[in-house]
Amino acid sequence: ANLSDLYFTNRQDRYVLLRDSPEIADFFTELVDAIGDVSLQLQQDDTVQMMEGMVHPYQGDKVAYCEIANQRVMEVINSARTRQELLHAKTFHSSQPGSSLLSQQGSQASGSLKPEPDTWIYPLIQMKPFGIQIDEMVTETLLTEAERDARIYLTTGYFNLTQAYMDLILGTRAEYRILLASPEVNGFFGAKGVAGAIPAAYVYIEHQFYSEVCYLQQQERVQLQEYSRAGWTFHAKGLWLYLAGSDLPCLTLIGSPNFGYRSVHRDLEAQVAIVTENKALQQQLHQEQEQLYLCSGVVSTSTFEQPNRYVKLWVKLVTPLIKNFF
Repeated sequence: ANLSDLYFTNRQDRYVLLRDSPEIADFFTELVDAIGDVSLQLQQDDTVQMMEGMVHPYQGDKVAYCEIANQRVMEVINSARTRQELLHAKTFHSSQPGSSLLSQQGSQASGSLKPEPDTWIYPLIQMKPFGIQIDEMVTETLLTEAERDARIYLTTGYFNLTQAYMDLILGTRAEYRILLASPEVNGFFGAKGVAGAIPAAYVYIEHQFYSEVCYLQQQERVQLQEYSRAGWTFHAKGLWLYLAGSDLPCLTLIGSPNFGYRSVHRDLEAQVAIVTENKALQQQLHQEQEQLYLCSGVVSTSTFEQPNRYVKLWVKLVTPLIKNFF
């Protein structure tokens, strides 16, 4: 979420508070520092310039700039990965039968022996301009590997799935419940000028996808739902995975990506995958999902026959040309 007033008043988004997670805090601090290092630096006279020795992103060699940016960000990712591997090895070996009983007893006496974790947090970074697409690969793997009778709840404020994500949703076996914004809760609803037509463009994209679902006779397996709440806008995005036979999710994705083209191909995005065996946390994640979907209605053919779903011809013509930018 952004930090503008709307997010604290009438804009529906998602929030997770992570406690006692210094590794996560350190990682994202280092990530922000890395992005800052490859960004334009604001000077006191309101001009901008790159850090000394850094290639300019658009006045210099773009390929060279992206390579340097990739190296800087991957330093952070690889460093965090190495620290985690060392920590895992240390934790794993200290809990093995052959490890020193004295050292284990000493750890217990000092209170430093932590219980076995039941929740894991994986930072997922997507910065395709820099050649980094970890989030995309993980998301595609989740969509690909989800088994028959598994349920995936996917929500996005701006429904504009990439072709790869659409193909996976339509071609795999899991059940999907996709929550998206109705035109009235779209952040651009009522905007002046051309921006005012953006909700209609999303309606057009939604209608095309729904038509494809119907053509493939997948309406039971892939269900669209529209969030609607008077006076509010909708910006929640993420995913909940329910394994076959389970009433509670074991995984959620939460962060900035919204599964759209711009999010995957153009923007710098970050989110986390939270994987948990903790029943209390699973229950909280389930309640969060239910609360969001309570304010929604199921999309059907009649949805697009409503007067507020009329899409002007020029919007239909322009949308395919500009959809890769939002």
